[in-house]
Amino acid sequence: MKNCVIVSAVRTAIGSFNGSLASTSAIDLGATVIKAAIERAKIDSQHVDEVIMGNVLQAGLGQNPARQGTVKKRAGRNGVRIHGQ
Repeated sequence: MKNCVIVSAVRTAIGSFNGSLASTSAIDLGATVIKAAIERAKIDSQHVDEVIMGNVLQAGLGQNPARQGTVKKRAGRNGVRIHGQ
């Protein structure tokens, strides 16, 4: 069994309806915080086996936003990405 370690947690900015983040997709926001979590942890992204990401309103995002965010930032290997609502 591998050791399980939470190395970092980051959240996105909170915007207002039709505010400055309105044109930024949830996937882009997620990719940004995934990158920030890896940088804060001071680890190589190739050591990331799993990303757990939550998203409240998923309409129009496609399947598994956690996977989309990790692929976008090339974070981790081919490990599991979990999306929780």
